Amino acid sequence: MKSPLELDEEEVQILQDFERGEFTSITHFKEAKRKLEEAAAEFLQKDKRINIRISSRDLEALKKRANREGMPYQTLISSTLHKFVTGKLRSME
Repeated sequence: MKSPLELDEEEVQILQDFERGEFTSITHFKEAKRKLEEAAAEFLQKDKRINIRISSRDLEALKKRANREGMPYQTLISSTLHKFVTGKLRSME
């Protein structure tokens, strides 16, 4: 017997909305997709470089945390800063 699909709360809501027919097809899909891809690329573009001085202890801790998360430490720092400035920073503990 097949086990039921386990969905999180957001996925359940999406499935319910789909089953109620609340999704509609996008007219001119290719054009809409192109515009969204361009907006995403522009938003994600990293066009500025900074230099900061931090303690070697903090840098080592950042590198260890990034390794556990499976990403380069610069990406972790950038992501954390982005979350901070957008008000989305949550404790990682």
